Amino acid sequence: MNRTVLFLALAGGLALTALVLGMPRGGGQPPTPHVVVTSPTPPPPVPPPGPRASTGSLQVTSRLSHPYVPVGPSETYVTVDLTGAEVPGAKRSPVNLAVVIDRSGSMSGYKLQQAKQAARHLVTLLRDEDRLAIVHYGSDVKSLPSLPATSGNRERMLQFIDGIWDDGGTNISAGLSVGRTQLASAMGGTATVNRLILMSDGQPTEGVSDEEGLKNVVKEIRASGITVSSIGVGTDFNEDLMQAFAEYGAGAYGFLEDASKLSTLFQRDLQQATTAVARNVELSFELPPGTTLGEVLGYRAHQAGNTVRVALPDFSAGQTERVVARLHVTGTTPGQSVQVAGLKVAYTDLLVQKNVEDQSMLAAVATNVLEEVVQRQDKEATVYAARARSAQNLQKAAEAMSQGKKAEAKGYLSQNQALFEEAGVVAGAAAVAADQAEQTRAMQEYDDADSYEAQKAAVKNSKVKALKSFGRMGSTY
Repeated sequence: MNRTVLFLALAGGLALTALVLGMPRGGGQPPTPHVVVTSPTPPPPVPPPGPRASTGSLQVTSRLSHPYVPVGPSETYVTVDLTGAEVPGAKRSPVNLAVVIDRSGSMSGYKLQQAKQAARHLVTLLRDEDRLAIVHYGSDVKSLPSLPATSGNRERMLQFIDGIWDDGGTNISAGLSVGRTQLASAMGGTATVNRLILMSDGQPTEGVSDEEGLKNVVKEIRASGITVSSIGVGTDFNEDLMQAFAEYGAGAYGFLEDASKLSTLFQRDLQQATTAVARNVELSFELPPGTTLGEVLGYRAHQAGNTVRVALPDFSAGQTERVVARLHVTGTTPGQSVQVAGLKVAYTDLLVQKNVEDQSMLAAVATNVLEEVVQRQDKEATVYAARARSAQNLQKAAEAMSQGKKAEAKGYLSQNQALFEEAGVVAGAAAVAADQAEQTRAMQEYDDADSYEAQKAAVKNSKVKALKSFGRMGSTY
């Protein structure tokens, strides 16, 4: 019998046996014989979670789903929120921007008209100190070189946009490369942010067309100091590839079924670029003896020895991103502190133009009292963990839906409803009401997806929702 089963058997009248997140899962070790249900001397309190004093432009808040852990092996979730500092009254930073627009044959008609309208709107938002290059690609690539957005140059930009016509295949790699060249030619001036916005509605058909090759193109662009955002339009593009562009490019990803909303996304990405406060952001976990990594949910994580590193996007003012990790910990002596993980956030602070490192240690208290583990569970961290776990199911549901397995896809959504019901027992029904409503809407979308196009849209919507549930809240449009 593992530790969880023993605890649940002992809990009895606590009526919490249904909690998936309500009790850390054990590591399959034999139960400790002296576990008791009550104790006259409770362990010392764990300091309440909250934001740490920051030395730079990112505020960091960390939580443990279980501030009290049982003696022996168990499982806990760590959640780390990072938020870009607000700078009231500050003048926005000049931006060096390139817009790379797909004009392949599939963009013909309404989508290309809307893309051109969005580009025109973007031009009107620029100031004299900003720079813009406009690139459009089909089989070949044409571009207007990076220019200061002065009144005269804005007129040139508008004329160039008017001259875009649909033609050819989808040579994404060439469009990205030319966009990079145009941005690089204007780097080193007053602009502190260099950003490329890619828009496409289809699969790569020419140039570098394999996914790894295209990811490498974006990695090289990012390594040169340029951020890459990607916007997919319609239902024919490869959403996993476009999401990877944004992830490797440290930018944002957006999906639009209707191209009429392109102007909104272009404007939002410009706002993020011109209020940037941090770049080259990396979160790392230092795992002490007795702690091992289960997984970092929804992010690429690289582990070397006891250090786990997670790359994060560039941050704008007020932008929040969350990372949820599942850790295996071992409680030793009842009443004693258990070091769970050391946290370090390293980044380039754009407000003061210097590199910053913030460090802290997360700790729990070991106890052999079941009630301490259950009753002191962190409500918010429990909900955050449930959301991240639901995102994994959403990804599975999307994959099943893409294969036409609607019943299987709906089964994953049903599992999510159960997850949130269980989290609601800990955090209260109101804390998960919006999450449950979101699952109901997704279920309805799957039910209504009778055509192939509707199924593809449902897949893309699920993957966007999964990104946000993992914690990519500010970098997913």
